[in-house]
Amino acid sequence: MPTSHHATIADVAAASGVGVGTVSRVINGAANVREATRASVLKVIEQLGYRPSHLAASLSRGTPRVVAIVVPHLTRPSTVMRLAGALSVLDEQGYDTVVCNVDTAQQRDHHLAALTSRHRADGVIVVSLRLSGAQLSAFRRAGVPLVTIDVAASGVPQTLTDDVAGGRLAAGHLLALGHRRIGFVGDTMRGAAATSRIGLGFVASQHRLRGYRQALAAAGAGHDPKLVRRGPHGPANAEALAAELLVLPDPPSAIFAASDTQAMGVLAAAERYGAAVPGDLSVIGFDDIESAALLGLSTVRQPLAESGAEAAGRLCALLRGERVSPLRQQLALEVVQRSTTARWRAAGTGARSPAGGMPAGAVPGVNRRERGSLVGF
Repeated sequence: MPTSHHATIADVAAASGVGVGTVSRVINGAANVREATRASVLKVIEQLGYRPSHLAASLSRGTPRVVAIVVPHLTRPSTVMRLAGALSVLDEQGYDTVVCNVDTAQQRDHHLAALTSRHRADGVIVVSLRLSGAQLSAFRRAGVPLVTIDVAASGVPQTLTDDVAGGRLAAGHLLALGHRRIGFVGDTMRGAAATSRIGLGFVASQHRLRGYRQALAAAGAGHDPKLVRRGPHGPANAEALAAELLVLPDPPSAIFAASDTQAMGVLAAAERYGAAVPGDLSVIGFDDIESAALLGLSTVRQPLAESGAEAAGRLCALLRGERVSPLRQQLALEVVQRSTTARWRAAGTGARSPAGGMPAGAVPGVNRRERGSLVGF
């Protein structure tokens, strides 16, 4: 085998028995590579000591500035919106961008280790992936500027939202409409941890659940554990979980789903079981992805594209040698009320609301703001 000093991507491809394109997809974390192939290529990369140089590639094109963005689950709508915001700023500032997709803990660790190697990238944005102390230290030792989105990281510029506050907003919206039996559909930490090949440690759903419980307690509505359902992320799983709630002897009159994609599963369950939305069941999600407006989904909007743009701007400031302050930047959340939430009514009391399902006095498509704007501390 060639020595690490002279190893090229062609050497890796030859030793792995695959094409150069496959090696490139493995390096960039593309999803369309079999796990066995990915593992084999990564093993050869380690054996050869090969370290791809995106900076060198950029120099050959006359654009010697590269930013890497490390994201989980590239195809999720919320991830796409964050990326779009970041890319709009980086493109304007003249940076080439490498996107590293992460679906497993192993991929996360591989990308983060590679990004601290010499000439891998000028700066890095990490989205929604918790970093260990050792990984943060590696970035500091390598002198690679780092910012994060949706994850706290000591000593690093970070752009965040408060998921606990978001859970309070969602439940508070339903409580203000008169609902008291409010269900919750979200992710289970146990399920994520049990799947060791994933194990990315997402906590947003847990924090939103905490906020939901806080709002119920503050309103004196009580918390019924039977109304909480948690499972693997995704609309199909959310549909199954919501179905469990809808067939209860005393089902909820409203459900808070920890993400818009899960809210779509709740809406599918309501349709399957003949529960009219919002006449029989109000539904609110979280995120405000693009399809939420098309579905008329009420949701807690987090500024996804803005968070990407803010983080990219802060990274560009670091790359110019500027001081970024405050390190912790918190973006505001707001409730967007659409047609899937309406006032609660007891069974048999007649129509809940005017035509279109909106509460009296509400205007379809108009946001109901329940929190301020950008703050930092």
